[in-house]
Amino acid sequence: MREVVTESRTARTLALDVPGWPGHRAGQHLDLRLTAEDGYQAQRSYSIASAPELEWLEITVEVVEDGEVSPYLTAEVEPGDQFEVRGPVGGHFTWSADEGGPLLLVAGGSGLAPLMAMLRHRAARGSDAAVHVLVSARGPEDALYAAEVAGLEPADGLEVTWTYTRTAPDGWTGARGRVDAPMLEAAGFTDRAAVRCFVCGPTPFVEHVLDLLVAGGYAASQIHAERFGPTGT
Repeated sequence: MREVVTESRTARTLALDVPGWPGHRAGQHLDLRLTAEDGYQAQRSYSIASAPELEWLEITVEVVEDGEVSPYLTAEVEPGDQFEVRGPVGGHFTWSADEGGPLLLVAGGSGLAPLMAMLRHRAARGSDAAVHVLVSARGPEDALYAAEVAGLEPADGLEVTWTYTRTAPDGWTGARGRVDAPMLEAAGFTDRAAVRCFVCGPTPFVEHVLDLLVAGGYAASQIHAERFGPTGT
């Protein structure tokens, strides 16, 4: 591991050098396996948050209370530590700039990680694909990549909306509360026919958003979803 970056009070990004890595598509994940001194092994899957163009890999790990792996990765792991990585994994939840837009990306908490790979890929390729992003976070201290997202280029075609479910920033006049139909309507596109939707987050969040999207006129074939937890991670 080459670097550890603190993203929030509960999440850290791990930058990994992976010799022989075959490359990945934005949206894929990897399997990471830890081996203890006594031989005990634990394996978890993590979305790749870095763009395919980056020469190393990045994953963002959010601590899970009473978890087995995430407390170690968010509190104890240090540059130079080694663990096994397998991947890339997954094919349905991917996007390439060559495919163009429009895209509607909806994230709950650390579900922003694979969508961030797409946004970073768009930036690296200088793509002007129309991308609208709706992110739900508990509070500003939990908003992953917020500063980077605010400065993403090309700005043309990119719209980002945050909603805070518990505590909003001082002076906040934007969306508050759980993602609902009006938020999706405001963040979405007038012409839904060609839109691809990517939704990632905790299972209850994803199921809720999927119901709203279908009720709002998006066909199931247009929607790609990734769910996580609770898994003991």
